[in-house]
Amino acid sequence: MRIRKASLIDPDANGLYGTAAVALSLFVFAYSTRFGPISILAYYGLWLPLVLVDYRKVLGNYGRFVWIFAFVILACLSTFWSAAPGVTARAGIQYLSHIVCALIAMRVIDIGTLTRGAIAGVAIVLLYSLLFGVHHYDPLDGTYSFVGAFASKNQLGFYASLGIYFAFMAVVVLGERGVWRAAAGGAGAIAAYSLFASQSATSVLTTVAILGLCVAMRAITALRPASRKGLFIGVAVFGGVAAVALIYAGVIDLVLGAFGKDSTLTGRTYLWQQGIEAAQASPIFGIGYQAYWVQGFSEAERLWEEFYITARSGFHFHNTYIEAAVETGLVGLMLLTMLLLTAVFGQLKRLLSEDRDAEAMVLFGIAMLLLIRSFVEIDIMNPYHVGSFLLYFTAGKLTVARRRQAVTWLWPGDGPTPAYRPRPSM
Repeated sequence: MRIRKASLIDPDANGLYGTAAVALSLFVFAYSTRFGPISILAYYGLWLPLVLVDYRKVLGNYGRFVWIFAFVILACLSTFWSAAPGVTARAGIQYLSHIVCALIAMRVIDIGTLTRGAIAGVAIVLLYSLLFGVHHYDPLDGTYSFVGAFASKNQLGFYASLGIYFAFMAVVVLGERGVWRAAAGGAGAIAAYSLFASQSATSVLTTVAILGLCVAMRAITALRPASRKGLFIGVAVFGGVAAVALIYAGVIDLVLGAFGKDSTLTGRTYLWQQGIEAAQASPIFGIGYQAYWVQGFSEAERLWEEFYITARSGFHFHNTYIEAAVETGLVGLMLLTMLLLTAVFGQLKRLLSEDRDAEAMVLFGIAMLLLIRSFVEIDIMNPYHVGSFLLYFTAGKLTVARRRQAVTWLWPGDGPTPAYRPRPSM
């Protein structure tokens, strides 16, 4: 059977290819350090050749993407003043090409395909970790934790969070039926077990917070668009006041204690202090993209030793904004923050304005998950990372026209409507 090349870039016809491409991409993001350059080449092979089918449709008008590329352009330019120019140049090119792949994916697949691919990909990633994973001893808190096939329990926890989130969205928002409903249930169960096994406080708390937020947004969007914004503002103000009250009541210490943590977040507050001091050395443009954690540099070596990082790699300040300020200065911090907040508020605006917009619902949840995690992780700053892929996918969707036939969902009890036609289960 011959397959038309044009169908590979048609969101209504490339469901099978798009699902497989997303799933394999997530596996590469998870384990590229294990499988090496060949896995990265496979990732590029999934997306870049699509440009040859119809480059105008696949790439679009990059003149409209200046705000999306602003941070990575600065990251690449930082080669000229970097403390480690070779490292910065290589990482900047990798990050740029990674973003291009994410934007290609954004233009050729729809939200249903992304969700199905994420469910399949996360399930494969977590099963691999459960089969071949190990436990690591943490000398900072004196505990053993399951890290799977990753180097950190927080990365295992992040994939578990994504598995639970996409499974929830597939059933509750996209209304998957048949095989994919069962797949969502299975992937969600595997993800829940992996999340429990990882004992990652960051991932557990962010997962609970995002699911709660999505349930609240689902209730708010039950109203007419004209009434949603007022209710959302009221709920947001009430939630902010409640959060401040809980903080002053000492609830945070109780929650951290339940996970065996203290107020220093297992040394992260000290690490943040060191990062802020490092950022002050080059406050405007930083020391260069990925030019701080370089073997042979005295400060990086000192922190690796203090935090028992014997591999002398794969470490960071556990805060996106501090990491951005150290590497790219206040200019880079502003550009990256702008990108993240535009993704959040852009999808929120669509969610509050459109009638039952499933795409905005799913992407808003992704953007909020990345925003919350940005205060304790750096999911969006590195190439070949699922967090940066999802961020640029989410931001890029704000630049394309709405596809009305595929973005609305049905409420329980609604009859079939021509507005939403989910693909049949494969």
